[in-house]
Amino acid sequence: MSDEGKDANPLYSYFVNNPGRLIHKWLHYFEPYHRHLGRLRGEAVTLVEFGVFHGGSLQMWKHYLGSRARIVGVDIDPACKTFEEDQVQIWIGDQEDRPFLRRLADGVGSIDIVIEDGGHRMGQQIATFEEIFYRMSESGVYIAEDLHTSYWAEYGGGARRTGTFIEYAKALIDQLNAWHTQNPEQLSVDDFTLQATSMHFYDSMLIIERGERGEPRHTQTGRPSFPT
Repeated sequence: MSDEGKDANPLYSYFVNNPGRLIHKWLHYFEPYHRHLGRLRGEAVTLVEFGVFHGGSLQMWKHYLGSRARIVGVDIDPACKTFEEDQVQIWIGDQEDRPFLRRLADGVGSIDIVIEDGGHRMGQQIATFEEIFYRMSESGVYIAEDLHTSYWAEYGGGARRTGTFIEYAKALIDQLNAWHTQNPEQLSVDDFTLQATSMHFYDSMLIIERGERGEPRHTQTGRPSFPT
């Protein structure tokens, strides 16, 4: 992020002048955060962050989104429950436990923003996406962080290794474009095709924006430059 961009980013400004609990974030995340979430500031939104750590980022999101926001932290460590405060609620559970994720989605209700910064293992990342993304609000934003673990063996990763979240996400690119397939038996429209409007890859981060989609259309306007 350029110095000018840092100055214009209230989320980054909060981070570097952090008055609250400890926060650990990669610095290059702050520009995409503000780019994709800035429109939701001041709105009555619900943000769910997987991975509470010391609770500082929950305070950061609360400050950034404003007094109408509801902030929900999810962690496996029961001690994190002590970080609850006004506007901030904590759920304790394993993000690879699909029944827990379903209970979370039922209990929280409509989710507008997900920050997936939890255990970073492949099964955790995939389970969380599959159980939460499709139950978010229509215009929700799903942010999966620290995807460099898809390249780290100790997290179940490895370059181009089958089963990593990065390889899983590459398949989602095909689904985003599935309307254009010429072989429906090989690639067909699914729920992701119908519910995701865009995918944005950054270093170690994937941001997916939701929205209802129908089959793409195209047309022409204006006068031709050459005889047809």
